Amino acid sequence: MNKQNTSRTILLIAGILIAATGILLTGCDDKVEITQKYTIMEPVYQSPDEIRASFEIMPPVEVTNTGKIYLYQNYILLNEPGKGIHVINNKNKEQPEIISFINIPGNYEMAVRGDRLFADSYMDLVVIDISNPENVTLTKRIKDIFLTLTQQNQYYDPENGILVDWEPKEIIEVNESEFNGSFPSYYYYETGFALRGGFATTDMALSSFAPESTPIMQTGIGGSMARFTIMKEHLYSIDNSNMLVFDISNLDNPVPGANLNIGWGIETIFPYKDNLFLGTQSGMIIYDNSDPDLPVHLSTISHIVSCDPVVVENDIAYVTLRGGTGCRNTASNQLDVIDISDLKNPKLLISHPMTNPHGLGIDNGTLFICEGSAGLKVFDASDIYKIPKNLLAYYGDFDAYDVIPYNNNLIMVGNSGLYQFDYSDPNDIKFLSMISISREEPML
Repeated sequence: MNKQNTSRTILLIAGILIAATGILLTGCDDKVEITQKYTIMEPVYQSPDEIRASFEIMPPVEVTNTGKIYLYQNYILLNEPGKGIHVINNKNKEQPEIISFINIPGNYEMAVRGDRLFADSYMDLVVIDISNPENVTLTKRIKDIFLTLTQQNQYYDPENGILVDWEPKEIIEVNESEFNGSFPSYYYYETGFALRGGFATTDMALSSFAPESTPIMQTGIGGSMARFTIMKEHLYSIDNSNMLVFDISNLDNPVPGANLNIGWGIETIFPYKDNLFLGTQSGMIIYDNSDPDLPVHLSTISHIVSCDPVVVENDIAYVTLRGGTGCRNTASNQLDVIDISDLKNPKLLISHPMTNPHGLGIDNGTLFICEGSAGLKVFDASDIYKIPKNLLAYYGDFDAYDVIPYNNNLIMVGNSGLYQFDYSDPNDIKFLSMISISREEPML
């Protein structure tokens, strides 16, 4: 008998003994006392004022979960979903050092320009001075800008505040009922044992609420999973259906501008030259950004419903489609290669099968694809029709979520850590370093 069945048997016997004791004590009146013990998950709310007051610059803390990554000059910013940002000194790529943690409740996205870090904090946009990364300061907070443009589907209750967590609560009920010669039903749950009379509780399913070429970066570089990006002194933020534009020509005073309705299932945004490429669950959307205040829709190329980040190099867009997810369980796992030489008429050139593709990156024809639990794959993409046959390297012993390739240095994040590789010779890629992570929960 396995451990789970043994536990269920013990709990069942315990429940029967409790019920039997009730019968013995109240047998004269033909009544039974039933003790019901179960666990529920209760929402935890915080007011906007409480959330804002908890912003804090802290010493280095243990990384327990990983989200988006961002590269700025000699520093890596690593998001801890919903909690804040780890600041990593990366001057020595073989020995990166976490130097501080910016506690930002409700943070999932970030982008940097001119020593200013722009980050979401639930309903707010915060601007942080990182000119001295070891002593950063909050310079501006735009309140309530994301109440209708939420980044991670957060829930806001006008009476209670922002839903920030769920916590278990044990419930004990003692009921007396007539004994009709049979015992009530018994139910076992992952959260505990419940002796229920005539009805059952259900487990609560919780869902989570996604370069410059000059030597000194003015604007940093995000990964392919980003929902924030910066172009031409403008910050662009996307949620599931909208794109919000901020004028950041005055870095300490972002001015909200156009709010464009894109459609549905918007997941990622990637800047390239004068255009913005949006990865959605139903296709890739291209916007002309010649006027940075008001991007103009150029075209859409559709595909099967699937999770969909995109990166671009020259006249080719690379799009990974992932099945077996909340986007669509039956979707294929594949890499789509799209001709964008005519931005108004993109054309699918070929699709290549993949295992479990997540984020990706491209640099001078070297293509990096994160395959989730199947690891990281590196391809020579010079011949787009033979990409799977031109595998340069495969690392299958760790999980891979997203990458940033820049200046022959690959930054990769996954379930177990932050990795760096030297790909100056794509045929001889060298491992440089790793920051280990003690993960609380798996990445989505």
